[in-house]
Amino acid sequence: MVSKTDDIPASVPNCNVNTVDLVEETPDRKETTKATHRDPCGHSVDTAVMNGGGAHNLSEEESKQDGAGDTDGGEDSNEQEVIVIQDTGFTVKIQAPGTEPFDLQVSPQEMVQEIHQVLMDREDTCHRTCFSLQLDSNVLDNFAELKSIEGLQEGSLLKVVEEPYTVREARIHVRHIRDLLKGLDPSDAYNGVDCNSLSFLSVFTDGDLGDSGKRKKKGSELEQIDCTPPEHILPGSKERPLLPLQPQNKDWKPMQCLKVLTMSGWNPPPGNRKMHGDLMYLYMVTVEERHISITASTRGFYLNQSTTYTFNPKPANPSFLSHSLVELLSQISPAFKKNFTALQKKRVQRHPFERIATPFQVYSWTAPQVDHTMDCVRAEDAYTSRLGYEEHIPGQTRDWNEELQTTRELARKNLPDRLLRERAIFKVHSDFAAAATRGSMAVIDGNVMAINPGEETRMQMFIWNNIFFSLGFDVRDHYRELGGDAAAHAAPTNDLNGVRAYGAVDVEGLYTLGTVVVDYRGYRVTAQSIIPGILEREQEQSVIYGSIDFGKTVVSHGKYLELLERTSRPLKVQRHNVLNEKDESMELCSSVECKGIIGNDGRHYILDLLRTFPPDLNFLPVEGEELSPESVRQGFPRQHRHRLACLRQELIEAFVEHRYLLFMKMAALQLMQQKANKESKLATLTENSSPGAAVPALPSTETPDASAESSETSTETLTDANSDTVQTDTTSTSDAPQPAATEATTTEAAPKTEPMTETDSSATTTTNASQATPIEDNVVPTVTTNGPLVPFATAIQNGECESPLEGKAEDIIPGLAQAKELAESLAAEDGSGIDPKSREVVLNACKAVGSISNTSFDIRFNPDIFSPGVRFPEDSADDIQKQKQLLKDAGAFMVSCQIPSLVKDCLDHSALPMDGATLTEALHQRGINVRYLGNVLAFVDQTPAKAQLEHFYRIGISELITRCAKHIFKTYLQTMYSVSQGVELSALSAAVSHFLNCFLSSFDAVAHLPADELVSRRKNRKRRNRVPGGGDNTAWASLTPSELWKNIVSEAQSYYHFTLHCENADQGVEKYSLQKITLLREISIKAGIQILIKEYNFDSRHKPAFTEEDILNIFPVVKHVNPKASDAFHFFQSGQAKVQQGYLKEGCELINEALNLFNNVYGAMHVEICACLRLLARLNYIMGDHHEALSNQQKAVLMSERVLGVEHPNTIQEYMHLALYCFANGQLSTALKLLYRARYLMLMVCGEDHPEMALLDSNIGLVLHGVMEYDLSLRFLENSLAINSKYHGPRSLKVALSHHLVARVYESKAEFRSALQQEKEGYTIYKNQVGEAHEKTKESSEYLKYLTQQAVALQRTMNEIYKNGSNASIMPLKFTAPSMASVLEQLNIINGIIFIPLSQKDLENLKAEVQRRQQLQESGKSVEDLTVDGPLELEDKIPMDVNVD
Repeated sequence: MVSKTDDIPASVPNCNVNTVDLVEETPDRKETTKATHRDPCGHSVDTAVMNGGGAHNLSEEESKQDGAGDTDGGEDSNEQEVIVIQDTGFTVKIQAPGTEPFDLQVSPQEMVQEIHQVLMDREDTCHRTCFSLQLDSNVLDNFAELKSIEGLQEGSLLKVVEEPYTVREARIHVRHIRDLLKGLDPSDAYNGVDCNSLSFLSVFTDGDLGDSGKRKKKGSELEQIDCTPPEHILPGSKERPLLPLQPQNKDWKPMQCLKVLTMSGWNPPPGNRKMHGDLMYLYMVTVEERHISITASTRGFYLNQSTTYTFNPKPANPSFLSHSLVELLSQISPAFKKNFTALQKKRVQRHPFERIATPFQVYSWTAPQVDHTMDCVRAEDAYTSRLGYEEHIPGQTRDWNEELQTTRELARKNLPDRLLRERAIFKVHSDFAAAATRGSMAVIDGNVMAINPGEETRMQMFIWNNIFFSLGFDVRDHYRELGGDAAAHAAPTNDLNGVRAYGAVDVEGLYTLGTVVVDYRGYRVTAQSIIPGILEREQEQSVIYGSIDFGKTVVSHGKYLELLERTSRPLKVQRHNVLNEKDESMELCSSVECKGIIGNDGRHYILDLLRTFPPDLNFLPVEGEELSPESVRQGFPRQHRHRLACLRQELIEAFVEHRYLLFMKMAALQLMQQKANKESKLATLTENSSPGAAVPALPSTETPDASAESSETSTETLTDANSDTVQTDTTSTSDAPQPAATEATTTEAAPKTEPMTETDSSATTTTNASQATPIEDNVVPTVTTNGPLVPFATAIQNGECESPLEGKAEDIIPGLAQAKELAESLAAEDGSGIDPKSREVVLNACKAVGSISNTSFDIRFNPDIFSPGVRFPEDSADDIQKQKQLLKDAGAFMVSCQIPSLVKDCLDHSALPMDGATLTEALHQRGINVRYLGNVLAFVDQTPAKAQLEHFYRIGISELITRCAKHIFKTYLQTMYSVSQGVELSALSAAVSHFLNCFLSSFDAVAHLPADELVSRRKNRKRRNRVPGGGDNTAWASLTPSELWKNIVSEAQSYYHFTLHCENADQGVEKYSLQKITLLREISIKAGIQILIKEYNFDSRHKPAFTEEDILNIFPVVKHVNPKASDAFHFFQSGQAKVQQGYLKEGCELINEALNLFNNVYGAMHVEICACLRLLARLNYIMGDHHEALSNQQKAVLMSERVLGVEHPNTIQEYMHLALYCFANGQLSTALKLLYRARYLMLMVCGEDHPEMALLDSNIGLVLHGVMEYDLSLRFLENSLAINSKYHGPRSLKVALSHHLVARVYESKAEFRSALQQEKEGYTIYKNQVGEAHEKTKESSEYLKYLTQQAVALQRTMNEIYKNGSNASIMPLKFTAPSMASVLEQLNIINGIIFIPLSQKDLENLKAEVQRRQQLQESGKSVEDLTVDGPLELEDKIPMDVNVD
């Protein structure tokens, strides 16, 4: 995206232009981050836009997915294509038996089947499943699109006609009725089945957000609403109850329609009854305790005369024959009829987002005690391998590999094709993940027989439902040299990252396996799809590329080299030679472990991608190799558990980006020196060059057919003199719409004419690539110039990262301008007469940064460096040396640049992790592996501003402790039982509760060995000796708290190289100000433990906190690939760009379009759709459509709860946004309930001491102020002031605003002295920070005068009363309740939405100004010297959003 952001100039002292970004959102940015950045003059935007809470960069993330280099071009063509998709809908009439005809809106693209689904969900037709739709007595084909049906048009009448049942249809009917009966039952969500998950929003909004929550008027007075928060939510409360996490939803009170619905024991019907049309028998008990036996026949359902013990299939009298089970039961049981109708009414009233299945299963770590009910469908599912809809698939079990690969092969030429393809890929992936999870649990539960049953348990492998399962142990000493079991445990996740990376590059003809990694009950299971034919032959015969023994024997293959060559540029993998056992040189374009196998289907598969990315030398000590000084200073290299530690893809992207910048600076510096020598020659060159000319890299001498390939390769563009940034042409291989782009060659870059894209300094993404995702084909996103240039060579040698400087690049490196001019003049010639000196400039720069090419910038890594057992040919010694240096530099870049940059982002609050998951994400986005957590914490410890990073440090310590506990828990469970023997599973809940007691309880836990439920007293003595596994199975019971904490401390030392100073939970809580409830949440989520929701007393010295009854379940923790919707993402980014340029309406349309496309690919539920809805709601709000904002944000909250979890940090933020829109819609009590909910969740997740809490408390305080609860309001606002002072520094503008808000409440209370004191503090900050002339300072000064007058008036009145007693003539004093408008204005300000008043004329000037700048930017001129024409007249209001989180 072109992240252009000079939109709305605002007055800031000493600034030429202040840029304010409007909206920033990336759909797959799950982390709740806020990015403050700098404007051209180096003020933080906090200064520029008062109280804006900082502005935001438009993320350049995944511009690779645009599929085209020139985004605008791509955007236009996409918009054209989309119109095709949005055919206008029409209305048809539906006539079902026994109901009035009704209208239904349909679209020509829909299938007939979708109308079936709608009818099965509608309240009045939901009980029908076996019917056909007929138009003029012609039966419609279920799989036909509506547009292909002759005679179907606006107003056509479709008749619902009941069809005869088959056994399959009868089963589907029973299943559907059971689903309707369970419509409101949350037990599936608690049990984590069928992609159900929890949502509690409706509890706080009393159902849908219609008009509930508005204050009703009594006469002229507004009725007071109850605003008192529960005690535990008030600031300063130490209580952290668990029960409010899952409030009781009154709709969930079970409405019983039937006591029992189950298959009868008389099934299946005997032959003679089959001839009468019997399909199956059901047994039921009604609420009135009537036991009935029912026959499902081809004509429908009827009562038969069978009982529990006698079989009499003849129809009863009366038989009540009905086509639907519901109709039958409604005749037999009045209670059923009444309750079923009520149940369906309630079901249909629920928001659809509370009912739709999520794409991947979300598990809840707490649950109430749910009654276990009789359920025939559940029982049947448990013992059949039914997955998804096997009944709907011919051939019953799915061939996962074929489905996964066929979807990849679908056409991708135009938008409808790509949507269909991405939708198919996403659907198959989510089904595969569900199947793999289920299979992995079955394997560990001992439900699947091994394919090698004779071998010991750890070595067993399994096949179930066409998926291959293996355990994460070192089988046959495969990983002996790499770290044994530790390496075998790490390999599957590395492999998954490789699959993810190759999947994202998406090269036609290269296939990866479906891969899912599941951690369950202490075991790691890898589930993979099966390559056709691989099981029939030995691996040695199958592998035609790569090595099966870590490089001892190596084979290569031309076709594989050709396919992998296409991935080498985006994945930064260098083509290299290695020696095989015969000392022959073999060429590879991946690591040696990567194996190529051609399946029986003729496809080229690659597997074992665990070394796709190069090794991390900081955790790989190699004899005789010295790391760079930065790494050594930090205590590296360190011994790690295994030798598979790799760098993350995000780090490699950031490193290459950083190097590209150095490359540019080098070239510029050398040009400066040349310029000094040959001033005159350059001058003439400059005159001839045109400003808009293209800037190619110096052409390669090695590419004779360069021109032919120029359309498919990407070139580097030298930077503009006035641009703070470097941007290159982006030809992407990822999800590329054009086949040509996918075939992108990776020979040396050929010249390509491409207009220079310049971006303003505010729009740059810093080198930390905070949103880094794979950047394909040399896409180097915009990068800020990073600092002083003097010690060039040294900086390059050791991978240092200089401190980011504000100010313009050319102030420091005038040479950048000449670099561009030179390149332009070279472009004008044919390249043959290139000045050798200029060629030398590039050669030197290439050498200095470690480029593999001498003529253009191209950095790639050899993943086999330092792999034990891999040998390289002697002639590549120099190259290997270079590669080793590059790896050392990358390691140094991690510690000297990425870790400090993360800490800096946390200091300026552009990264705001709240819990372990968001912290991990913040690390990963910057390419930092979690094994560096100890380093990150040590770095924070030494930071002078440590006090302002307390929240970050605390979350880091909590993450470190719980990860260590998880490592120990894994081995603790493994010692308990082995997979197949199931040794002592009966004690699992006791063991887990004992572990949690040792981890969190103050009680010196003694394990309560569970009384064996099965041992009868009489035979006690004999039985005892027969316990399987001998005395060993109670080894877990000997664990003590002090021993566990000793292990945690030593694990922290050995794994994270961090010293913890605590010997038990209480000391840890005390020293690091942790919360036990937070630790419990983190360990439960990480280890997949589900506990009973109740209040736990962790601090009792007399009894343990947990008993075995409190452990409800153990869930799998699943890692899988998340396929992306690339076109939707492209629209989303285009929409952001438009919004940033101030075109809110156009932006809104594009984002709506993105929403449609996301829905097209992902279905209705997905994290990215959630981000899309949040942004739409924000735009609706800014454009004044508060009601629409409310509706979209309500969907965003529901979706966040369902897809991420009810207490995920994102969900907390969604609640805050929703509260603001509720307030704007006048729903005050709802707004308060939502804010209280958000505060409760935040206390639970990270405690009170967190910068985000200040914003939340300001919101609560303002709303309470609005409803005249002044004392309560003060408590929240003063807490917010304290937190802001702590984390933003006492002189920050946020603190000034906090003072002002507190002063306003004191004014409402008529405590003018306190109000004056607060406002003076605020005034002082404004005066010091922005000067006396600033509007904010003036406002504050005016307010001070007003308060002084009020104080004086009050004093006079008081004096009058003292003097004259009751005869005093009292002047009426103005005690004003704040108006809702003024409260809303302050709420907007603190939430980063500022409405700037502007007149119509100003708006026109502004638009012209924006357009003028764009033209200038396109022509490559400087934006710096632009000034705004004339002062702005303030009349109308223009909305502007300065802070989207």
